[in-house]
Amino acid sequence: MEEILIQSMPEVKIGQVEDEKAATGCTVLICEKGMRAGLDVRGGGPASRDSQLLNPLAAAQEFHAIVLSGGSAFGLGAANGVMQYLEERGIGFDVGVTKVPLVVQSDLFDLTVGDTFTRPDAAMGYAAAKCAMESPNYRDGNYGAGCGATVGKAKGMPTCMKTGMGSYAVRLGELQVGAIVALNALGDVFDWKSGKQVAGMLTDDKSAFCGTVDYMCGSTQIVENKFTGNTTLGVILTNAAFSKAQLCKIAGMAHDGYARSIRPVHTTADGDSIYAASVGSVQADQDLVGMLAADVMSEAILRAVWNARSAYGFPAASELNWISR
Repeated sequence: MEEILIQSMPEVKIGQVEDEKAATGCTVLICEKGMRAGLDVRGGGPASRDSQLLNPLAAAQEFHAIVLSGGSAFGLGAANGVMQYLEERGIGFDVGVTKVPLVVQSDLFDLTVGDTFTRPDAAMGYAAAKCAMESPNYRDGNYGAGCGATVGKAKGMPTCMKTGMGSYAVRLGELQVGAIVALNALGDVFDWKSGKQVAGMLTDDKSAFCGTVDYMCGSTQIVENKFTGNTTLGVILTNAAFSKAQLCKIAGMAHDGYARSIRPVHTTADGDSIYAASVGSVQADQDLVGMLAADVMSEAILRAVWNARSAYGFPAASELNWISR
């Protein structure tokens, strides 16, 4: 098994646009010919668009774009711009009078990081789709949906850390499996192989980790509002041929990657969601791909930690010399 670049995976083009000053952005994955896709949502507070189209009982079988965005529910309008760009180029489901692009979207909460009232909109979605199709520009770090991403927020924003986008992909013979993640969790982040903490809630002087689990266990009192800025969003890509129902299962198995790397995870204050998309015809065992999906997702989470840079007053792991890889 060898590592490959997520950008090298066939059929899917990825574009990102961010408003660095406002600390928000969006990441768009486009498959011009259409991709089969599934979705598994484990968090209690998702912000999503057309997610029911990914239900195996829904008629739609092929999708043209997946949008990951900041802005919480306010950012869901970004998909309008993606649809406009694709319709102008004749990409979508043919309904006779036009072609309707099938675009699904999930958003993370970054309103407490930069400018609360500047969110991804149709213009940003259009620009990201244009990047994807004409000059794919995916990068790990403070880009796209990860521009305002942070982790370790159970005690509030002053002691959290900066993260961003992360990716990792592998090839096993003809089979390719990769992950993209916008890491924006309430909880702390751990190296899935060593178990060592690499990001999360800090002490007030930012000289050590505070420990979200220990902090939460300090009181059994109900916390009414934990929405200080959460939700981790992921996409699994594979060139293996799977149905929508199978991809929903693979997306569910990929959540094991979240669970190994983030603690706590899937809370009521997170909208943790993972899409799984099939963009090829390689024959592969579903459980093998699901297992690899969890592995590449955990590794993508680490890449999101180490490729982030400090911003908006929030330190990144790569710039705190007391955190070692």
